[in-house]
Amino acid sequence: MQLEHVKAIITGGVSGLGLGVAEHFVAQGGKVALFDVNDEKGAEAVRRLGVDKACFLRTDVTDEDGVRANVASASEFLGGLNVAVNCAGILGAGRMLGREGAMPLKTFAGTIMVNLVGSFNVAKAAAERMQNNAPGADGERGVIVNTASVAAFDGQIGQAAYSASKGGVVGMTLPMARELARFGIRVMTIAPGIFWTPMVDGMPAAIQESLSASIPFPSRLGTSPEFAALVAHILGNRYLNGETIRLDGAVRLAPK
Repeated sequence: MQLEHVKAIITGGVSGLGLGVAEHFVAQGGKVALFDVNDEKGAEAVRRLGVDKACFLRTDVTDEDGVRANVASASEFLGGLNVAVNCAGILGAGRMLGREGAMPLKTFAGTIMVNLVGSFNVAKAAAERMQNNAPGADGERGVIVNTASVAAFDGQIGQAAYSASKGGVVGMTLPMARELARFGIRVMTIAPGIFWTPMVDGMPAAIQESLSASIPFPSRLGTSPEFAALVAHILGNRYLNGETIRLDGAVRLAPK
């Protein structure tokens, strides 16, 4: 798929990795609909990207009816829909047994709902639209790219909820790709390592430096343009399907 033909929904699209993907698509001639919950950042993102190239729709990714309605609105603005990129997520950090006792179940469940259920919710609503697209080369009608994390494979202490949610994203990648193959819709997942996102931006400088030093090469945090470049490659390479790609500078997370 050529980027100038991209008509994409991007969740978590007003900051971090999602905004980086949106900027890359628009720079190459694509159009984007940004799904997020931050109205102020959404308005600013649309101003930066251009009102003719981007729209913002306030979206709770766990709301089934709301997502389906916003996918319909996004499709109208975009003139169709052929790409969905799931970047919305929360950290959900916390120990099972911390100083204040056991983790409340709602903390664990809330992380699963946003990161895993939310990704599935948007993917299914997008696929429902994509199945009606005219087939392109190889019969392709659309591409879904989900975001997991290296924590899905080597989660740290305090990441049980986060790792479980991202492990679920990895786990659903292949069965989703197999199921949607008959519609010509590919499904891929990216598992980023330690990237410069709003989750990291608020950390003290000493912690940021320590995180950078833990990455074998290059010894720095990943950037949103690097993530966006991999998304773009996935769109352009039709033989990539049903797989999770680590993008992490060879980092393997320590227990804590």
